[in-house]
Amino acid sequence: MLRRIITIIILFLAVAFIISSFSELQNVLDTLKRSNLAFLLIAFLFEIICLYNSSATFGALYRLVGLTEKRWPMLLMTTAANFVNVIMPSAGVGGIAVFLDAAKSRKIPVGKVMVVGVLYLVYEYAALFCILALGFIVLIRRHNLNAGELVAAGFLLVVALADGAILVLGYKSSEKLGKLLAWLSHLGNRILRPFIHRDFLKIENAYKFSRDVAEGIATIRGSRKNLIWPFLFTLNNKALLLCVLAFTFLALDTPFSAGTLVGGFSISYLFFYASPTPSGVGIVEGILPVTLNTLRVPYTEAVLITLVFRGVTVWFPLILGAVAFRLLHKQVNGIPDET
Repeated sequence: MLRRIITIIILFLAVAFIISSFSELQNVLDTLKRSNLAFLLIAFLFEIICLYNSSATFGALYRLVGLTEKRWPMLLMTTAANFVNVIMPSAGVGGIAVFLDAAKSRKIPVGKVMVVGVLYLVYEYAALFCILALGFIVLIRRHNLNAGELVAAGFLLVVALADGAILVLGYKSSEKLGKLLAWLSHLGNRILRPFIHRDFLKIENAYKFSRDVAEGIATIRGSRKNLIWPFLFTLNNKALLLCVLAFTFLALDTPFSAGTLVGGFSISYLFFYASPTPSGVGIVEGILPVTLNTLRVPYTEAVLITLVFRGVTVWFPLILGAVAFRLLHKQVNGIPDET
């Protein structure tokens, strides 16, 4: 029952996202028609490789905590998780729910999967900060770094530190982590009780969950040398997305430099994660053309580049993710929900 409710909520959010972004979608489609088809297809190809690379990242993280998963189910889960991240303003956190739900249906330790999710976010933010550092250098050299970008970066840094703190707490003491999760469960129940008239979260599950998390972290202790691989996969994802942006410039026959690519890309993904709107809709479309313009890209071309880039990296994965989410839902349909 709970799984069905969550599915309905996610589908509702997807419909709301499309309706609220309908005008942008029309602009994207119109701009795609004006692009060089060969370069545009290459951009889409790099985006597909990027999605596959994300599944390889999660596969490496699963192995890190002693779990195994076949490539096709992992690709479905990562693509569906990306779909959830696109429609929800969750700084990349919302997609973890897809993996947790799949773990529960397959009787896999949920705590270990949570460790995978938190590690992925830590790696994702670490890779993003590497790109941001280069992008900020470009913007500083061109006298275009402002307070809004620093505040957004500070917000993401706080989120990354919070994720890291959960791992450190679980590493030191599962009991302390259990108490923290129990307190959060109490808080969640107090917030939700007026709406559902019952306890939504079981407090005793918090301690079991913390033990599973501690077990997952303990597994990592024995394979520290493998910690580098997920980070390299995550960095590779950023490189692939930079290639998407480069071929977007080529598709619109607009000259560019490496500094323009890095500066524009870093600001785009900074506000992709730090925006109060899903996937930065309305925010990135307003900020990225201005940023590219200050990086010596004519404003008209900068707007078109933004629309095509967002079409390839947001709307295209949204369609694939919706299909993957539906396929996953069919796989777990009929499995009893014990929550």
